[in-house]
Amino acid sequence: MKAVQLLGHGGLEQLAYRDVPVPTPDKGEVLIEVSACGMNNTDVWVREGAYGSDTDPATVSTWRRGRSTLEFPRIQGTDTVGTIAAVGEGVSPERVGERVIVDFSIYNRPEGDNSLADIDYIGHGRDGGYAEYTTVPAENAYVVNSDISDAELATFCCAYLTGEQMLDRARLAKGERVLVTGASGGVGSAIVQLARVRGAVPYTVTSRGKEAAMRDIGAEATVLRGEGDLVESVAAVTNDAPIDVVADLVAGPMFNDLLRILKPEGRYTTAGAISGPVVQLDLRTMYLKQLELHGSSQGTRVAFRRLVDYIEQGRIKPLLDRTYRLSEFHQAQQAFMDKSYVGKLVVVPDRKWDIVGAPYAK
Repeated sequence: MKAVQLLGHGGLEQLAYRDVPVPTPDKGEVLIEVSACGMNNTDVWVREGAYGSDTDPATVSTWRRGRSTLEFPRIQGTDTVGTIAAVGEGVSPERVGERVIVDFSIYNRPEGDNSLADIDYIGHGRDGGYAEYTTVPAENAYVVNSDISDAELATFCCAYLTGEQMLDRARLAKGERVLVTGASGGVGSAIVQLARVRGAVPYTVTSRGKEAAMRDIGAEATVLRGEGDLVESVAAVTNDAPIDVVADLVAGPMFNDLLRILKPEGRYTTAGAISGPVVQLDLRTMYLKQLELHGSSQGTRVAFRRLVDYIEQGRIKPLLDRTYRLSEFHQAQQAFMDKSYVGKLVVVPDRKWDIVGAPYAK
């Protein structure tokens, strides 16, 4: 089969489109014929080894840092959608032919234990969906009863689970106001929709030219990143109403301003730092305002099942900007890093292009 393998840490040259053997499902697993796989920041950060260490943020390190399960070559890709083509021992053969979306998390804990302390993910601890076929634990393959396309379905997995976990951690409730940074990206745009599902009111921080797109997905109002004083701009669009939660995916120089924007006893939650992971923090802002700070990554089985329900009920919608052939992976990841889109980019195996990818190509 064709696949994109990550050969080591470095630039795009470390990603090779090549022939590899079709995997065989082990006991309790299914083989999926992949039809679409969404792209995520984690793909890039793992390739670059950009996670640093506890003592040196410049150290080349992968996700999970000192306890990494990454081995090279690795097929990345978390947001896998496809059809079950075969099953391993202990899995009902009746599952063959099911269209499924993959919960990409490797929980390493039994059902009912929602701790994420030892979590890993498909595409890092084992091969993922940037391939024509992949294997996953049968319990991670969920049938979704929806008429949206495979390419659209592949926009939900990582971004929406990450966003839902962030809001769970921050306990965002009906009627509360949440400020979302990086709102045009996969996770940010997911949070805007997920906040509306909860009955909360989302405000967004994004770049010029994306304001209309933010309104279309549910933003109450938008402030422009890097244009004017952030604290004053947020106060202006909210008419000085308090911000209960900040859901931050940007960090960098705006971090302390985001804490200033929060109301007393407000909650800050983050799952990313695209503008810089090392920030300045005035601890007085934190303790005098009685703030809560939450780190978040991925999500629980319970949260993923909730997302499947939202998809089936039509309460969240796919934001598919465009698709790329798997053989165009370098171009696709460069476009992803350029961030000149709203929502998600999705990669489709070449053999599936005419059916899955072509309608969404640009």
